[in-house]
Amino acid sequence: MYNILVCDDDKEIVEAIDIYLTQEGYHVLKAYDGEEAIKSLKENQVDLLIIDIMMPRLDGIRATLKIREEYRLPIIILSAKSEDADKILGLNIGADDYLTKPFNPLELVARAKSQLRRYNQLGSSVEKESEKVYEVGGLKINDDLKEVTVDGEPVKLTPIEYNILLLLVKNQGKVFSIDQIYESIWNEDAIGADNTVAVHIRHIREKIEINPKEPRYLKVVWGVGYKIEKL
Repeated sequence: MYNILVCDDDKEIVEAIDIYLTQEGYHVLKAYDGEEAIKSLKENQVDLLIIDIMMPRLDGIRATLKIREEYRLPIIILSAKSEDADKILGLNIGADDYLTKPFNPLELVARAKSQLRRYNQLGSSVEKESEKVYEVGGLKINDDLKEVTVDGEPVKLTPIEYNILLLLVKNQGKVFSIDQIYESIWNEDAIGADNTVAVHIRHIREKIEINPKEPRYLKVVWGVGYKIEKL
């Protein structure tokens, strides 16, 4: 059974989310501000965090920043704000998905399932006869161990960042449009996906490139999309 931590200062929203997630067989942990969420993460095995942005004591933005320093679990941010800038901010601080209030509880459940499915696939350890290793220059991905290194140095990626990079590295030289990347990773139609994909691409570059403004590995093909350069 997956443990999902729901953090929102509106207790009625937490209870409503609890009902829907419990009906799907998940175990729900509850917190009502960022400090309680961090405390719960330290005390429990948490598989997914759903956290609101606007909260007292420690808001969702600062809490997510702190959480990302130690934890790789998928994070879905909730906010009453619908502007693209707020969505990008949520993704910039390490969130994997974003949902604007008011939201359909069934959509939240679907997104939770999607994040858990991807994270479970990413984190599962299955014994195989040979490791799946992909290399481009000094960039190396061991897909069995779910490890990424650049010139031998480990790189910490979120589950979404890892999956995007793996897709591109496994298809070196092939250009993927933003819609193709989104549909491959999120498994849903790419509607307004430009900002979401662009933010994750920028994060990947910042982590794997010596100079993100002059990338060696992750190239943009203007007007078309992105690719991993064959080296």
